[in-house]
Amino acid sequence: KRLVNKKKSTRRKAASKKKYTHTVPARNALLEHMQRAGRPLPEDEILQAFSIRGAKQRRALTDQLKGMVRAGQIHRNRHGDYCLSDKLELTFGVVRGHPDGFGFVVPDDGSDRVHLSAREMRALLDGDRVAAKVEGEDRRGRPYGRVVDILERGATEIAGQFIRERGIALVIPDNPKISHRILIPKGETNGARPGQIVVARILDYPSEWQQATGSVEQILGDPSQKGIATDIAIHSHGIPVRWPRAVRDQAKAFGPSVPTAAKKGREDLRGLDLVTIDGADARDFDDAVFCEPTASGWRLLVAIADVAHYVAVDSPLDKEATKRGTSVYFPDRVVPMLPEALSNGLCSLNPKVDRLCMVCDMRINAEGKVTRSRFFDAVMRSSARLTYSTVNAYLEGDTSHEVPKGVQPVVRNLHDLYRVFARRRQKRGAIELDIPQTRIRMDGEGGVADIKAVERNDAHKLIEECMIAANVQAAKFLRRHRMQGLYRVHARPDPDSFAELREFLAGLGFKVPHPEHVKPRDFNRLLRDARGRVDSSAISMTMLRSLPHAEYTPENIGHFGLALDAYAHFTSPIRRYPDLLVHRAIRHITSGGKPGRYHYSRDSMERLGSITSAHERRAEEATREVEALLKCQFMGDKLGEGFSGMITGVTNFGVFVQVDDVMVDGLIHVSSLDNDYYHFDGAGMRLVGERSGRVFALGDRLDVEVHRVDLETRRIDFRLAETPAPRGRTRRVRVRR
Repeated sequence: KRLVNKKKSTRRKAASKKKYTHTVPARNALLEHMQRAGRPLPEDEILQAFSIRGAKQRRALTDQLKGMVRAGQIHRNRHGDYCLSDKLELTFGVVRGHPDGFGFVVPDDGSDRVHLSAREMRALLDGDRVAAKVEGEDRRGRPYGRVVDILERGATEIAGQFIRERGIALVIPDNPKISHRILIPKGETNGARPGQIVVARILDYPSEWQQATGSVEQILGDPSQKGIATDIAIHSHGIPVRWPRAVRDQAKAFGPSVPTAAKKGREDLRGLDLVTIDGADARDFDDAVFCEPTASGWRLLVAIADVAHYVAVDSPLDKEATKRGTSVYFPDRVVPMLPEALSNGLCSLNPKVDRLCMVCDMRINAEGKVTRSRFFDAVMRSSARLTYSTVNAYLEGDTSHEVPKGVQPVVRNLHDLYRVFARRRQKRGAIELDIPQTRIRMDGEGGVADIKAVERNDAHKLIEECMIAANVQAAKFLRRHRMQGLYRVHARPDPDSFAELREFLAGLGFKVPHPEHVKPRDFNRLLRDARGRVDSSAISMTMLRSLPHAEYTPENIGHFGLALDAYAHFTSPIRRYPDLLVHRAIRHITSGGKPGRYHYSRDSMERLGSITSAHERRAEEATREVEALLKCQFMGDKLGEGFSGMITGVTNFGVFVQVDDVMVDGLIHVSSLDNDYYHFDGAGMRLVGERSGRVFALGDRLDVEVHRVDLETRRIDFRLAETPAPRGRTRRVRVRR
């Protein structure tokens, strides 16, 4: 009987193997086949070439081809045939709109943006993914073109203000990059009243001949309503907040704790006093550190949550993480990249529980140079969850600190190593722009309780230096093994931007190098020269604005700001997708893989770099808008009140003033200054009165009063404290559109 059952089981296995003989070809295989064919191919011909049979396999291949179209690897022409994108000379990228109606295509490969006219933008929305054809260059030498195909729509919902014009219902998008108005048909208003902020689901996307239509899905409330700022930003920027069912199910299936089987084959670090040091309100802990002295210097361990163990390539979790790209931190909540079961639970390095991690183990000499490093998989147990404030209090000798006695030696070792790292950082010339950040504390009703400037202390800095050290080693590992991965790059200052900065600083008496020869240490020298001046903070902000944004790309061009020739993000895979990609690349090598057999190609990595950089910018814009609106609401209760502040910006239409303590910015419009004609001096960054000779220059201190707050534009208007209010005007908080 057992023999008969064994034979039946063998036949079933054989039948099962035979049934699934024809698997869906990988993307590289499809690309190679199309390359050999040398012509556009219809789908049926591709099916025959790979012997695809059965409805299920046909659907799987169709989905694979659609995914390659969205990725920009192939393109489907008007006849329905699939073509290799690099044969068509098309530019694939994401549309970015401009408030004035025109737009750009930001290419996946990092090349120059392609200008789109207002006519081209009629059928497009900010965030759409397109294939564009470059048709020439404008007078400035910038490429312009037209959209050949819309590959994927970037937004399905639009947040904005609901209005009625001559009986027609409309939603005006809150996102200024979307110039379209959304028509709301009769019966689709959901009871919205004019003036309310709503979320409209797009029913019909715009075309060259007609406007977009939508349906009001949600009413967020009035613009001045407390607690609404974050909801507006989330929907305006299309930040995903809902978890698909498949993602929830996959996250839940891991359970609340690490199973024994997952710990096998890993180095056991549970006997070391690894600690986490984060902000007091942090809930997800990516990194833990341990430091001990050696005969020649120190041993530093940076243990990072092993997110790659749980988030498999192309799994529902992975696809959702790609869409989000990063966790978004608002003053009142966090929109995480991963479900809380992972981000705050199984992946978070919480104290006194076993966690899986990837470790960068570094040996550092007395000069702060990493002489040796290795990466490995481990299991750890954090000894303590420390905060920046408690660690800094301990380092300053405060006896009321809350640092457990058992981990105090680790904290002291970390501080000793930090001082060496800091000297080495200064020696290589990394830019030291230490500009205070603001922290907005919310009350229980969604309003702003207070706004304070947060200074960075030694606890912040020692963790930052440990993370930089690990990130540098990760970048060098990728470079050494020639792995496809994303580097965190920071380009040299744009010559035009730096030329403006040079003219401004030269007008203040500073000696500034030529744009072609500027180095990071030149910025530090200028900052040191400005120290002690009344306008030093304004000079620092101006220098910061002259620097380009850092980005993610597989092409390593170094990091100008940190003065490093190779840098990658490795230390925050819970909240940043590029870090997860770096973990996967490192594990591919440490587990015996070869670079040529890695899952990701150069093209796919370029696209992921473009996507994650865009998601990072989206998060920054959204949080900046929320902070601006919350600051407006906070200052709206203080109309007529006086503040002291400093001029941080000068334009031909007025001066921007940042008030002390709360670091809120507002404009003193030129029309509210003394009755005079004011002329803008761009070189000296100042306004000069023609009759009075009065000068308003960058860095000047002023006493101002809150004159007007506009919640619609997120703008605060100040006036000089000694200036009477203009006749016929009332101070008010403006909320209408």
